[in-house]
Amino acid sequence: MYLMYVDDSGDCGLPSDGSPSNLFCLSGLVVHELRWKQTLADLAAFRRWLRGRYMVNIEDEMHAAEMISKPSKLAASLQKLKKYERLAIIRHFADAIARLSDVSIINVVVDKRANRVPNKDEVFRWAWYAMFQRFENTIRYQNFPGPRNSDDQGLVFPDNTDGQKLKRFLQRMQISNPLKIPHGSGAFVYENKPIRVIIEDPILRDSRESYFIQAADCAAFLLKQSVEPSSFMKQHGGNAYLGRLDPVLCKRASDKDPSGRGVVWLSKGQKNGALAGPGGSYCPDNPGFRSAISIRSNLRPNKVKNDLARD
Repeated sequence: MYLMYVDDSGDCGLPSDGSPSNLFCLSGLVVHELRWKQTLADLAAFRRWLRGRYMVNIEDEMHAAEMISKPSKLAASLQKLKKYERLAIIRHFADAIARLSDVSIINVVVDKRANRVPNKDEVFRWAWYAMFQRFENTIRYQNFPGPRNSDDQGLVFPDNTDGQKLKRFLQRMQISNPLKIPHGSGAFVYENKPIRVIIEDPILRDSRESYFIQAADCAAFLLKQSVEPSSFMKQHGGNAYLGRLDPVLCKRASDKDPSGRGVVWLSKGQKNGALAGPGGSYCPDNPGFRSAISIRSNLRPNKVKNDLARD
């Protein structure tokens, strides 16, 4: 069994509607059940080290964005620190995550500046459809590191977000999940590939009570800062901290990321070669690299034919 803990950075609102962010980012930290206890012990050991070094209480939540931009929302043990000390904690946390054994992080980014993004609900849906699909395919084709079973399944633990929407998304994908699949002739066809190995509805977790969610939050924050950094993060080199997570990045999630870090880019308009929609192409020979999401959820045969003609 694989467990995926997911958190986000940025917001789903469109820039045209006043959102201060151009990107919506998701990071999913994946750990196998056989590594769960050891991973928890390693995260707890880091928190004990942090208590000794910076006097940060073990039970206090570390929310990366607030540690830089909204310290008033932090617990007292973090509020009392200087800003550069909180940045150092984020750097140490990234290094601790990178040392975790047999852990993978799937990263998804939606570029909201593209004209094809219709509204904030679609931003949320595109990101989560991509995250579910990458998790599904990487389990099915045994591309996660560490222990594995031939019949492994997956559970998803998001931060406390819109659980009803996520439940609806996953249930739909478990019934109808049309994917755009390339054939040797260069043409594409749509095939229904329902989600099979992700089981149960997404199980919401309060980030204050989960070191795993806090680790996913740190990854999502560093993902966003790597492409849309605040002035402080850019000035102090924090925009480069995503690279510290390189040993645990799930590079199999996408081979189209120019940085080689496996980031799944959705929507066109991103200067570094973002994908032109919520997914890439499905490659049966190496499905861990290019799993796909189709946003056409109710395709009829004649509709598929017309779409292929336009492609």
